[in-house]
Amino acid sequence: MTELPCSSDALVVRTDFSRDAAWEALRVALSLPSDDGFMACVELVDDRQFAGVTAEEALGLLPVGYRPPLLILADAMALASKELPLLVLDLWEEHGRCIRVVARELWGIENNLSISNMDFKDFAAAVDEDGVFRGF
Repeated sequence: MTELPCSSDALVVRTDFSRDAAWEALRVALSLPSDDGFMACVELVDDRQFAGVTAEEALGLLPVGYRPPLLILADAMALASKELPLLVLDLWEEHGRCIRVVARELWGIENNLSISNMDFKDFAAAVDEDGVFRGF
């Protein structure tokens, strides 16, 4: 398996290939701006070589030049739910710490971490009882 691509945008890596309709719904959700016009700056990685990759494995596949503050996985759990709760990995504050973020709220965490306006722990502290961040 080769390393993930180097990008100035945060990567959203598809690791589950059993739900094509859910992946397409995710692609659409990430292409739509929030009510205030914000969008997540992400690059989608749709490559079967990353099928089944875990969070820990994905961290090991990051290229040396990767600078975004987070890595996002579209795993089986994310694609099994209508909310599309993506697995978001912190790369700056607590390397490898994970939370789930519904697709429609990914812009908030990506935008705020990228400009150092907030910390990963701020979002982690705001997850619901099921461990998913759905906004403030």
